[in-house]
Amino acid sequence: QVQLVESGGGLVQPGGSLRLSCTASGITFSLNTMGWYRQAPGKQRELVASINSGGRTVYADSVKDRFTISRDNVKSTVILQMNSLKPEDTAVYYCSARLAHDYWGQGTQVTVSS
Repeated sequence: QVQLVESGGGLVQPGGSLRLSCTASGITFSLNTMGWYRQAPGKQRELVASINSGGRTVYADSVKDRFTISRDNVKSTVILQMNSLKPEDTAVYYCSARLAHDYWGQGTQVTVSS
């Protein structure tokens, strides 16, 4: 059974930082492309960042130079470090794993507000 368990969301003031973590089980983690997506109310789910098995990263233009994605294949964990947060970053953030199939976590709420 595949499980992706996210943690680290919460409420933060504009300009602050949060670190999201996603731990996977039931998959060969090192072979999967891991990603973070987000969905704001009334909007479609969008890619935030991804990292493939070779460590190549992709970022949405809106988060470049502010967010960093990394992975630890020993711990089967992918991290999203989010700095200089803005109110428009408010959304539910989802972890994803992709190889032959797409798997999703349950999501974690990130709210950026003063």
